[in-house]
Amino acid sequence: MATNLAIDEGLIEAAQQIGHHVTKKAAVTAALNEYISRRKQLEILELSGTIDYEPGYDYKKVRKLDRIEAEK
Repeated sequence: MATNLAIDEGLIEAAQQIGHHVTKKAAVTAALNEYISRRKQLEILELSGTIDYEPGYDYKKVRKLDRIEAEK
């Protein structure tokens, strides 16, 4: 899908240089992928402290069991 955007040429050139992108399209695509990834990370951080864990849950025991199973 062709899209015409008025993007600052200086920004595009800087993105191409920093990211070692040959084309403007590659630079913009990489930038959008990074933007989306970062926003998803921020959404996950917002969940911090909102999950209630079972008081008796022993995560170290579960990890140990997982390692034992993986070695089999």
